[in-house]
Amino acid sequence: MDAPTPPDPPVVNTRGYQQELLQESLRRNIVIALDTGSGKTHIAMLRMKHEVEHQTKKICWFLAPTVALIEQQRDVIAAAIPVPVGLISGASEPDQWKDAKLWERVLTSYRIVVSTPQIVLDALRHGYIDLGAHISLLIFDEAHHATLKHPYNEIMKAFYMPLPPRQGDVLQDVCRPAVLGLTASPIYGGNVQGAFRTIEANLDCVIRSSRLNREELATFVHRPIFRHILYQPVDYDDTVPSRNLLALRGVLEHLDIEDDPYVVSLRSQLANLQPGEQRNRVDQKLSKTLLKKDTFTHKGLRDLARTADDIGVELGYWAADWYIWNVLEQVKKQQTLHVGVMASWQAREKAYLLRLVSQVQLVPISYEPKDILAGISPKVQVLISCLKREEQSARIQGDSYSGLIFATRRAAVVGLAEILSRLPSLNERFKVGCLLGTSNSAQRRDFLDITRDLLKQNATQTLKDFKMGDKNVVVATSVAEEGLDIQACGNVIRFNPPDNMVSWAQSRGRARRQKSTYIVMFGNDPTAISKILEWEQTEQEMVALYTDVNRVQEEDSHDELDEPIQFQVESTGALLTLDSAIAHLHHFCSVLPHTGHSQLLPIFDLDPPEMEEGWHSLDPRPGVKPYEGPWGATCILPRQVPAELRRYSTSCVYPSKRSARNHAAFFLYHRLYQEGLLNDHLLPLTSVIQPDEDGAVKLLLQEVEQRAGTANVPIQLDPWAIAKDELRWWYNELLIGDHPPLYMFTRRPLPSFAPDELPTLYVPGKGRMKVVIRSSEVEVEDDCATSEAIRYTRRMFASLYSSRMEAEKTDFCYAFLPMEESTTDARWKERREWQEKRLERIKRSRLETLDRVDAEALVKEFDYPLDLALVRSNERYDKLLQFIGWHDGPISPEAEEELKDRYDGFPDYKLSFPLLFVQPFPKRANFLIPLDSAESGLTHELPLLLHPKFAIIDMVGVDDVQYAFQLPSALRWLSIAITVREMRDTIFASTPSLATIPFNLIRTAITAPASQDTINYQRLETLGDTVLKYITSIQLFSQYPLWHEGYLSRRKDHAVNNNRLAKEAIRLGLERWIIRDQFVPRKWRPRYVDESAFQQNRRQQQAQLDTDAKAAEADATGGADVEVDADGKGKGSGEPQTPPRKKKKQTQQLSTKMLADVVESLIGAAYEHGSFDLSTEALRLFGLGLQRWDRIPDCVSVALSRVEVVSGLPPQLALVEEMLGYQFLRPILLVEALTHASYTGDIVETISYERLEFLGDATLDMVVTDFLYHAEGKNYGPGSMHIRKESLVNSHLLAYLCMKTFTLVDATMPAWNQQDGVFLTCDTQRVYLHQCILHSSPLVLDDLNVAFARYEKNGDAIRGALENDSIYPWAALTSLQAPKFISDIMESLLGAVFLDSHGNLDAVRGVLRTLGFIDIMERIVRDEVDVLHPVSRLAMWADRKDFKWEIKTEKSDGDVSCVVLINDEEEFRATETYRGKASLNEVRFAAAEGAVRRLNVIEEETPEDADDMEWGDVPEYIV
Repeated sequence: MDAPTPPDPPVVNTRGYQQELLQESLRRNIVIALDTGSGKTHIAMLRMKHEVEHQTKKICWFLAPTVALIEQQRDVIAAAIPVPVGLISGASEPDQWKDAKLWERVLTSYRIVVSTPQIVLDALRHGYIDLGAHISLLIFDEAHHATLKHPYNEIMKAFYMPLPPRQGDVLQDVCRPAVLGLTASPIYGGNVQGAFRTIEANLDCVIRSSRLNREELATFVHRPIFRHILYQPVDYDDTVPSRNLLALRGVLEHLDIEDDPYVVSLRSQLANLQPGEQRNRVDQKLSKTLLKKDTFTHKGLRDLARTADDIGVELGYWAADWYIWNVLEQVKKQQTLHVGVMASWQAREKAYLLRLVSQVQLVPISYEPKDILAGISPKVQVLISCLKREEQSARIQGDSYSGLIFATRRAAVVGLAEILSRLPSLNERFKVGCLLGTSNSAQRRDFLDITRDLLKQNATQTLKDFKMGDKNVVVATSVAEEGLDIQACGNVIRFNPPDNMVSWAQSRGRARRQKSTYIVMFGNDPTAISKILEWEQTEQEMVALYTDVNRVQEEDSHDELDEPIQFQVESTGALLTLDSAIAHLHHFCSVLPHTGHSQLLPIFDLDPPEMEEGWHSLDPRPGVKPYEGPWGATCILPRQVPAELRRYSTSCVYPSKRSARNHAAFFLYHRLYQEGLLNDHLLPLTSVIQPDEDGAVKLLLQEVEQRAGTANVPIQLDPWAIAKDELRWWYNELLIGDHPPLYMFTRRPLPSFAPDELPTLYVPGKGRMKVVIRSSEVEVEDDCATSEAIRYTRRMFASLYSSRMEAEKTDFCYAFLPMEESTTDARWKERREWQEKRLERIKRSRLETLDRVDAEALVKEFDYPLDLALVRSNERYDKLLQFIGWHDGPISPEAEEELKDRYDGFPDYKLSFPLLFVQPFPKRANFLIPLDSAESGLTHELPLLLHPKFAIIDMVGVDDVQYAFQLPSALRWLSIAITVREMRDTIFASTPSLATIPFNLIRTAITAPASQDTINYQRLETLGDTVLKYITSIQLFSQYPLWHEGYLSRRKDHAVNNNRLAKEAIRLGLERWIIRDQFVPRKWRPRYVDESAFQQNRRQQQAQLDTDAKAAEADATGGADVEVDADGKGKGSGEPQTPPRKKKKQTQQLSTKMLADVVESLIGAAYEHGSFDLSTEALRLFGLGLQRWDRIPDCVSVALSRVEVVSGLPPQLALVEEMLGYQFLRPILLVEALTHASYTGDIVETISYERLEFLGDATLDMVVTDFLYHAEGKNYGPGSMHIRKESLVNSHLLAYLCMKTFTLVDATMPAWNQQDGVFLTCDTQRVYLHQCILHSSPLVLDDLNVAFARYEKNGDAIRGALENDSIYPWAALTSLQAPKFISDIMESLLGAVFLDSHGNLDAVRGVLRTLGFIDIMERIVRDEVDVLHPVSRLAMWADRKDFKWEIKTEKSDGDVSCVVLINDEEEFRATETYRGKASLNEVRFAAAEGAVRRLNVIEEETPEDADDMEWGDVPEYIV
């Protein structure tokens, strides 16, 4: 919520009475009592302006009771006061009460905040706002609401009154804020003095109006002319003569509550329940339902008839007919929709209602004016006459008419507006709109709350039209009395008299024009006038009180002897009260994990029960005598909560049922806080505050953090980098294959390497060449040796890489020198000396150097040597050619012609012999990459002939050239090896066990795919990710025994998300050791000690080339010369020159995902070397915000120590053990694994399966990933592992395995026939695993039966496909549409086995083998079954084609369709009957599969597609 820049305030003149009340408000807390339209808000703005000008630390808070009113007031305040003004409400910030950061932004970004009171009350209760520390001025609009349980009063009572009062004009850091109230009628009830005392006490204010400027005030307040009109009420003998109402009553007369599906369901539940709490609960519910007859359908239809009857009396029988017709038509329309008030109804209840509605023989409505007029009541006729008179009077006075009509019921408002809109005699003069409130009062709401659906326009548009004059009559409920921005009216008509003095004054205040009228309609009620006189007298008394100069605020005298029960968290100020406890519990239950098969609500059982047990079955049923108390209550939470925290019972000492429930909720919620299931803001543990290197990072106060883009980190470690003054050399020996050995001098000692750590080079034509490096810590003290080595190194590397080297630069990081000088070396030394002297005597040719000689000159001096290695042709100097030999001739005419063409540009060419016989070198240069075959990498170019006169010979031998080719690869490996060693010695220094991880595993773990090396961390990262989640899940399961699965999952996600892993990597400095630079042989050059000088020279050279190019361009175009510096800036061209800037520390962008992936790959490497114990050591190193990381056996032991030994468990558990092939040592774990949250039985007090499912999910992932990673001969990439794992752990397959698993039980039964008499019939019966789930929900039972029916239909096809087909049966599995809880319970069973077996994964594998899971997994791998899901396949295909694609879901007429769009064109559509989320998945799959077939996607795939896929981009398809 960003603070907007405030506009310049408009200039508004302050009236005398406004200045008077402003000054009064600066002296003390007051409630300003002024009529509507007199400028109360202006006084409040002046008061806020004064506060923000004199108070810089705290803010002003403006409270108003409705969203519409705060939006209106915010706009007015923002336009008047030049400071940031914020708006916050449940509509604008739906998550406000659980987002601490929002409140921090509010308090720091705004000087004034406007909001509804409940928002502030919630924030205060959760400790997000400190009233005494943060707010200096508190303004209550419509302050007369500050009574009883209204949020205004709750804020003052709980948070204002305990604060210390202000001391003089100096505002203390923590003290009561100033209070200002605004109201037009500071009264409620009929006792003016009592109301004043209460409001003043509650708001700590004195009610005041202007005393010194009453005459001025009167000029701005236009009291309307009051009139009343009488009408003759209709006295119907029996009922309104509405044909539709009669038809409805005919159906109601034959209703039997026993036929209602809700009652039928309750009786069915009662018959199946064993004695216990749940049975008692259903018994009470059934008795109360029968007593009150308040099922949805029966109560709704009765309410409809009653409302229609009331409308008929007030408006006439036409309105009753119209109302019933439209309501029932709306009901029929909603029967096929999945939105609206009937969306949550069960199918049987909806069908029952629709069957009854269809029995109502409705008569169509006539909209003929004569029929409407004939069917309206005398009251409406009087209203029409009144409207016409008022409109005529306005026209006579030269004004346009505008009027408000107030009615009590919503239905009456809608019906009255319909009548006025339909009559032609009114259409020309009146444009009618409607305004309805949101009250839940039974007097105001109507059947199914469908009245709002009858509106033709929303409230905002209606008010806008009224303000613009497009509508001049608005029929409204009391919502228009206060809290809405409604312009001043010329006429207000009360169709129903006001209920009280406040309603009288508020609605009258809407008639604010001069000469406006306020009219109240009365029937023949002799007391009506006296009531009006009484209200006027009360109003006069009220005015006298708040203008009395001698009246002072009375001291508050509370009669309460005891302080109300409350609990406050000292650290945050969060407050728990009796009134807030139940709401808190409802929220706590709402965030529990669930499958949607049971309502997660706190249950309250009263003590004693309200109804006699079995009352519903008594005949006749006796009357129910009201019980006056005292009451007790038991609060029970859902089964996801541990048994010891699930319930709290109070004693029978409370005077009311409400008080008993509040106390039970209060003490239970307080216990949840004490046991750590709530945070210090008294909210569910969506967060646990953890310390972070960057400060207090609240890891659990938000959803799993989104992946950060990039993080600036130091560049990758340079293993050759040394200080510029560190010029020592160290001895090492290097041997590559059968080449002569070399001394290798390095600027730092090299580590020693084991033989299996040393690399192998793969050289075309030579095969494998083992590299041997013998390091020592002996310093080179022979300067001659180092000088010779530097010369040799420069000469050797310059033969291939001179274009990327600097000729005179020799500060190499490494230098090489043959250990023994060979005969060949001596010959080349002699030739180099000759060349040096020769160049001193003659003018060298353009291509000659000390190390490169003209071939013709060389052969003249040394005959035709055969030990040449590297040849260059003058016409292609940069192409390196391998010397093969000398060709003495003759040559073919074709070869002769080829030579002639080659030297066409050389006029002195003449064929002579011998010729140089050469061949291009192989292009392959990265010799660390294995060869595919013996011929791989060999050159395919043919040998060619060169004339010596036009060729250059490099003065190096064959071995030198081979070393020049092969040493870069060896040095690349050595750079990596040094990095690995230093990382191991640094990062793992504190954990010696991690230092035992083999070299090659660590190298793999820290090599990023960006390096394009032969290996990278991706496979290990996939394994490590699973190991990380597996160990983390076990740690959390052990350390937090009271946390439900939702908390555990949230905490796990925060521990293992990429952002967290990356932060830990940076904390350890791991980014320095990630190998992500590419080895590009064609761009390779030797490393220098002073790389900065080299890079600067290269930039200068490039700048000179750019300058030359620009100069040439200028010459060509006639432009002026422009000198350009090394950075490309123009000199002398008018550009400002800047001094050279200090070089920044070199950084490079490193993906956060890369950092996280390396952490996971190191965990995977630890697992590969030392199983879970070593992986746990790695996790202990990284921390990840957990307090400790225990060994898995220790975690399991701790968890098992809490498992109780329970006797008397049901014998059918043995059947489940038989199906699993595992016998439990602790059967209570099996009970927990099978217990659905809906289960209400009392076999044992155990929680539901979700915690074990959390454990089993991680266990199953670990088993599958470990198998796929180590699959023999496969070496699956991460994408391939991903798609295979998803084919194995998806909910469809697990549900299939559950439904196919059964055991046989003996079903032998006695039988009788005439021949044999009594005998035994031998038989067996199947008991299926899914039948053993413990639940108490008919929805669960229905879902199980439907899913099993689909299994019986498709099970054989699925089994056959899994055993024989080459394509995974996604379609058949998805068609099961199995509810997710089935697969969840399969995972919970695995979790139970894992725990009971002391964390033995082999025991889990044994159960998976028994269930058939392992066989499926082995076959998928062995037979390379195509497992790619069609949605993924479609995504991959579209990505490869660079097509835009979308799968779009549509619902219509009870069906759901999925459309596949390719480049916005429909390619395939699938449609099914909508049956919930499961059918959504089925039709989604069918659409994707159909599109895959139509587009021939499979035929275009390549095996690499799966590993190249960005799996995060694929829409989720696993339920």
